[in-house]
Amino acid sequence: MKSTLVYGPTFEEMLNPEKIHHETRKRAIEVLETSPLDPINLYNITWKDKENKVRHVVLPKALTNVDAEIVVIIGKYFPTGSHKVGATYSCTIERQVMGTITPGKHRLVWPSTGNYGIGGAYVGPRMGYDSLVILPERMSQERFEKIKWYGAEYIKTPGCESNVKEIYDKTHELAREKDTVIVNQFAEFGNYRFHYYVTGNSVLELFEELKRTKGARNFAAFCSAMGSAGTIAAGDRIKQVHKDCRVVGLEPVQCPTLYNNGFGDHDIQGIGDKHATWIHNTDNMDALMCIDDVSCKKGMQAVAEEPGWKVIPELESFSTLFGISCICNILGAIKTAKHYKLGKGDVIFTVATDNLDRYYSVLADLTKQFGKMDRDEASRRIKAIFHGADADWIREGDKLAQDSWANLKYYTWVEQQGKTVEELRAQRGKEFWLGEQSKIADVEKAILEQRSC
Repeated sequence: MKSTLVYGPTFEEMLNPEKIHHETRKRAIEVLETSPLDPINLYNITWKDKENKVRHVVLPKALTNVDAEIVVIIGKYFPTGSHKVGATYSCTIERQVMGTITPGKHRLVWPSTGNYGIGGAYVGPRMGYDSLVILPERMSQERFEKIKWYGAEYIKTPGCESNVKEIYDKTHELAREKDTVIVNQFAEFGNYRFHYYVTGNSVLELFEELKRTKGARNFAAFCSAMGSAGTIAAGDRIKQVHKDCRVVGLEPVQCPTLYNNGFGDHDIQGIGDKHATWIHNTDNMDALMCIDDVSCKKGMQAVAEEPGWKVIPELESFSTLFGISCICNILGAIKTAKHYKLGKGDVIFTVATDNLDRYYSVLADLTKQFGKMDRDEASRRIKAIFHGADADWIREGDKLAQDSWANLKYYTWVEQQGKTVEELRAQRGKEFWLGEQSKIADVEKAILEQRSC
């Protein structure tokens, strides 16, 4: 049976791809663009380029208007164009090495609002699994096209980014079908472990490089919007090394769930909605900030299109790197710099979770709604959206806030999703999270053993 299974990299190989067997690594690099559907591309799940350097950009001060350095690590060059493929691979390989799923027998269902579903559509078929993605009907058309191209099917549920419950309702229905496995990003700790180990350690390594080459002094903050709250798990690893680093979570002004138990619809495709996820270590979040969705979309257009480059020429070189949630992360980093009065030598890291290739339809809709953006309009947007990012809509992560964030999990996970109060309470202890982190070594060992058979 083992000979029919497809295996990809270990956690350590995703972090340090130079440790992949030379011929495998060489072939993976060669086929990344020429043969994107080849399963060897699983070995391209890494934040690093072919020179084993973490892909990143340092944002120009002309855009951020703050003295602190804002550094964005880049997700565009993962096999699907988004880092979410790392989470889907980690969830799949963990289940496979534990023997709970088998290709040809089990169908994998990926509940998602976009990039995780695209990742599942990629990883599942590459590893031999029939895959079905569930996502809201109002997501960008490019998302649905990618899912089909990668070889998966999809079901559209009512609503937009904020309608996660409707996704859950459909997964409950499908879970009753024989040999159907729900791979729920909001509860799967493979997602947490990928970002804790691979993303977190990649950022730590990049900071050391910037200290050597750019004079960086202080790891001041790590900012991440929460969709599944996988990416923000990198902050758990970062704070183990830089204890004074602030981990800042972001969510939409239009749906401020953790901020004040708010609700509503929003269009920052890829981030959170109306619940606290099971894998979110809310006790490790030092602040929460809310970002406007229209500002994110208009800001994306200002960076992506030529009129913006005429205002800030450096924008052209990374015009395709940022999707909507990436702009949200950048605005959160700017707000963080202002709120904490960070300056020269302070470094704020954030993440470009995906890239522009799934948002051209959104750009077209923006032009239809607001008119064609010229240089003057681009200048106004840069000043109002980026320079004008105010230190507002901020909640500090004191004990009362952390208690409320953790308690919010009860309503989704205990009342609706079958978790117990005892499991919920266990998450408030550091031992719980250390235990989840320690399982990386077991998965690592199992992959190496089974891959060699």
